[in-house]
Amino acid sequence: MAGDRVILEAERLVKTYANGVVALDDVSFTIHDGITGLLGENGAGKSTVIKILLGLVRPTSGRATVLGQDVSADLAARARIGYMPEHDCLPSQVSAAEFLTHMAEVSGLPPAVARTRAADTLRHAGLFEERYRAIGGYSTGMKQRVKLCQALVHDPAFVFLDEPTAGLDPVGREEMLALIRKTHREFGISVLMSSHLMADVERTCDRILVVQGGRLVHAGEVGHFTRETETVFLEVDGDREALLAALARRGVAVTTDGAGLVLAGADQTLYDHVRDAVVEAGAPLRRLAPRRRALTELFERGAA
Repeated sequence: MAGDRVILEAERLVKTYANGVVALDDVSFTIHDGITGLLGENGAGKSTVIKILLGLVRPTSGRATVLGQDVSADLAARARIGYMPEHDCLPSQVSAAEFLTHMAEVSGLPPAVARTRAADTLRHAGLFEERYRAIGGYSTGMKQRVKLCQALVHDPAFVFLDEPTAGLDPVGREEMLALIRKTHREFGISVLMSSHLMADVERTCDRILVVQGGRLVHAGEVGHFTRETETVFLEVDGDREALLAALARRGVAVTTDGAGLVLAGADQTLYDHVRDAVVEAGAPLRRLAPRRRALTELFERGAA
């Protein structure tokens, strides 16, 4: 669960580019210690948020602070921040150990400390045995982990991860998400993870910020949006119409959801009614479970 320490604050951020495009429109939020997901479709404004928070772009109006400091005005504050970019940015001809040592030195660590930090970070990411291989020979998953390592090698307090699972297959995605969770759990480094993949955010993050069309449309705990609702989802094999009639005779409110049925309520009486109706209709039960709200519904409600 996210802690109480405030990591980042954005106050009424507006960013209008020279061509008149409004990338952010009056966006305000607070991020606490933990793993926060910045969720939105491509072009929603996520990258602009990150660029402002990194001090790479100045907002047209509004203010943002990271760890209590305005990174656009205080360059020293950037030493406490790590950044994993989405695009491919790794040198192909050098080893991961050499690259990370260099990045640690650029961040101000002495050479001996930088070498130790590079080795420790690669071990954390499962790349220690491959540390002297040229990065150009790495798989996509290994390259993504090297990018994460360079964001961590100087021991920041907070990291921005921009689409960390980009280009990964399902196994690689799960390994990366597990590594992100491990990073926060073992090192106490807070994370802002930008993604357009709702499943990744749901499985990894404590809190979410949903950006749509340059505006913040939702913010809060992931569990608040995905908790079990007061409905039950039911699927059966056989005569669904007979089951619907049997449920109606018992006063159960039912709506259809694709091949399944959604029943209002979630108490023991409802389950008793379902049991009796299934027996009466002679419809073998395939699935019966409390229904969870999906993060996709955030976009549906935000667009409404």
